[in-house]
Order: sequence, then C-alpha cells, then structure tokens
Amino acid sequence: MRPLTEDETKIFFEKLSNYIGRNIKHLIDRPDEEYCFRLHKERVYYLSVALARRAQHAEKSLLVHMGTCFGKFTKSLKFRLHITALDYLSQYAKYKVWAKPSSELTFLYGNNVLKAGLGRITENTPQYQGVVVYSMADVTLGFGVT
Repeated sequence: MRPLTEDETKIFFEKLSNYIGRNIKHLIDRPDEEYCFRLHKERVYYLSVALARRAQHAEKSLLVHMGTCFGKFTKSLKFRLHITALDYLSQYAKYKVWAKPSSELTFLYGNNVLKAGLGRITENTPQYQGVVVYSMADVTLGFGVT
C-alpha cells in the first residue's frame, strides 16, 4: 500500500472530475476526519488517514482490502472506475440523469438508456460528460457517459 504518484494522481483525478467536477476537494477535505487515496495491487482505495496508518503495519500479501475501492489502473495506466465508488459519485455528482421505470431494468442489465427512456436530465449537461443514473424514485442505479 502506497500513496499515488504524480502521474497516477493526475490520471485518477481527471477521470473523477468527469463525474464530480471540482467537488473532489470535498472528498479529501472532510470536516469529520482526514481522508486519503492509497494504491494497493493496482487498485485505488479511499480511506481515512487513521485506517491507512493501521493498514501500513499489515503484511502486503495478507492485506486484501481496506476502505472503499474507487477503481483500478490497467497495465497501460488507464483508470477504470468501479461501481463501489457510486456512493461518493452520487453525493457529489454535477450532472444527473433519471431513467423511467421501463428503462431501469435494461440499464441494470448493461444496455444503454435511450432518449425515450429518460425521465429527467440535469440542465446544460454537455455531450460526453460523466453522469450518475438515478431511478425516478431517486435510487442510484449507476454511472455512465452522455
């Protein structure tokens, strides 16, 4: 487990800013406790500094998981966001999309949400922007790109 390098941090924050914009600072500067991002086995974890200190004492081979997994780096240093980061993405998302009940299930099965399946969308959402997908009952379903 180690802190992210400059290149990794840049790649990670660029990907994260597609979804939450400048709200990244709210993830790090929290009023309740200090939080940080750590890399372990090519995966980026979001955890408190106190937990990170405790996890440093564990042997690398025995440490399976700590904190919330935000995603992983591929072999070519591209970052892929995981669904486990959805709680944090939904809290700080800039652009949101609400799917109609008829298209919720198709989205959950991995298909695209068609224009006819959109219930609402945040105003002024640009094309190819990261969005968080909600059901009409405001239940977070996932994330994607417009």
